Amino acid sequence: MKIISSEIVISAVSPKQYPDDGKPEFALVGRSNVGKSSAINTMLNRKNLARVSSSPGKTRTINFYLVNKEFYLVDLPGYGYTKVSKSEKANWGKMIETYLQSRKNLYEVILLVDIRHEPTADDKMMYDWIKHYGYGTVVIATKSDKISRGNYQKHFKIIRKKLGMSATDKIVPISSLKKEGVDELWKNFKGLFAVNDLSITTEPALK
Repeated sequence: MKIISSEIVISAVSPKQYPDDGKPEFALVGRSNVGKSSAINTMLNRKNLARVSSSPGKTRTINFYLVNKEFYLVDLPGYGYTKVSKSEKANWGKMIETYLQSRKNLYEVILLVDIRHEPTADDKMMYDWIKHYGYGTVVIATKSDKISRGNYQKHFKIIRKKLGMSATDKIVPISSLKKEGVDELWKNFKGLFAVNDLSITTEPALK
C-alpha cells in the first residue's frame, strides 16, 4: 500500500460532525495505553499526525484521517483508563456505540491489543461488541518488538483464546518502534478492499 497523502479532517463528538463525503471508513479501537496513535502514525508513515500523549485517555473524540483522498482511518476513543470518571466513560461508550450503529460506510473495526499481555475483560467486551456489529476479522497486536519472534505464536494463542477469535480471524503484529508489520497489515487492508468491492488505489499508476 503506497501512502501518497494523509490528513486529519475532523475530530467529531456527534454524527452531525462526521464527514459526509461517503468515503469508506475503517476504524481502530483499543485500550487507552495500547499504542493506537503510534500505530496510526506508523501505518501512514507520519511522525506526529496522530498525537501521542504521555497521559493515557486523552483521545476523547472520534478522529477521521483521510488517506490518499480515498478512504478514512477512524481513531475511536480509548477505553479502560481508570482515572477517567464513570460519567466520562459512559459518554465515550455512547459515542463509540452511536458511531458503530449509524455509520453505513463503515467497513471494518479493528481491535488493537498489546502483544505482551493477555487481553483484559474490557478488550473481550469490546471485541464481542465489534463482532456483534459484524466486524472484527483482523486484530492488531502492538509492541511486537517487546518480545522475540519465537514467542509470537504463544502470545497469539493467548489472544485468540481470551477474545474467542475464530480460526479465520487474523492477528497482525506490528512494531511502531521498528516499523515492522506495516506491509502485512496493509496487505490485510487490501483484502478488505477487495472483499467489499471497493475501488481503492493500493499502488500508484506507472507513468
